[in-house]
Amino acid sequence: MLTRRHIRVKVMQSIYALSQSQSDQVDKELKFINMSIANMHDLYILTLDLFVKLSDYATNQLALSQKKYLATSEDKNPNRKFIQNAIILHLVENKELKEAVQHRKLNDWELNDEYIRVIFDEMIASDLYKKYMAETETSYDLDKAFVAKLFSEIIAPNDKLYEYFEDQKLTWLDDVPVINTLILKSIKQAKKGREKIFLSELYKDDEDKQFVKDLFRKTVLNDDMLAAEIQGKTPNWDKDRIANLDLIVLKMAICEFLKFPSIPAKVTINEYIELAKEYSTSKSSMFVNGILDKLIKEYKKENKLNKIGRGLM
Repeated sequence: MLTRRHIRVKVMQSIYALSQSQSDQVDKELKFINMSIANMHDLYILTLDLFVKLSDYATNQLALSQKKYLATSEDKNPNRKFIQNAIILHLVENKELKEAVQHRKLNDWELNDEYIRVIFDEMIASDLYKKYMAETETSYDLDKAFVAKLFSEIIAPNDKLYEYFEDQKLTWLDDVPVINTLILKSIKQAKKGREKIFLSELYKDDEDKQFVKDLFRKTVLNDDMLAAEIQGKTPNWDKDRIANLDLIVLKMAICEFLKFPSIPAKVTINEYIELAKEYSTSKSSMFVNGILDKLIKEYKKENKLNKIGRGLM
């Protein structure tokens, strides 16, 4: 499920792209954001479906071993612990996941099954897999711990898989870490009979979906006003020396201060300091923090903050 920070990143990237192209096609860029988020959902579904395809491949390998002319007792009675793993089974039997794959026509692994073979071979050669398969004790928590490590240590870091995602969609380059974090968190938080590893929608609710549109449009359409709010607050910085991304981050934050009554000012400050820290220069977070701190004091003094509810200032 997308957090508000993920949404802010998508909006920030689109405003940056708009400023670089010097375009005024706001609605076109908004459509691109929505398409980018839809593609992000595809990446999420594909990554989860990879577990299903690994299980299918493992099942086929077991069937082939049983048909060997000189089959050993181990071939005839293979270890099925992996395909019977509670988390793997949950994903294999998840109707919503299966329907999402079919509905969105995400047949990547059928067309490119070499990626499944590569990951499967790496998995069975790992100490993690060998130790798990050799364990006689079984439990839901052990199954969950194995799948979490399988994902974090073998699947997510796989270079070939990363290259495939990068080649398929340009926007997936930034989405892979977000989706990997989301999936790993979902696996670790899974509870027997109440798993929420697959989410049919990436948005938490309609309010978050609307937040994408509102934050983008209000920031872009109020650009002159937001730029005016920054003027005079950067005495030690010439306008030309301020990184373009820092200006965008500041404008988005000011927009939230003035145009989003339900978002606490402290939340806005913390979110945009983190964005500056992660996506801009090494000094950006301190710069952004200083400007926003000045502005929030000024807005409070002038009673310009129109925040709804207690504790939102």
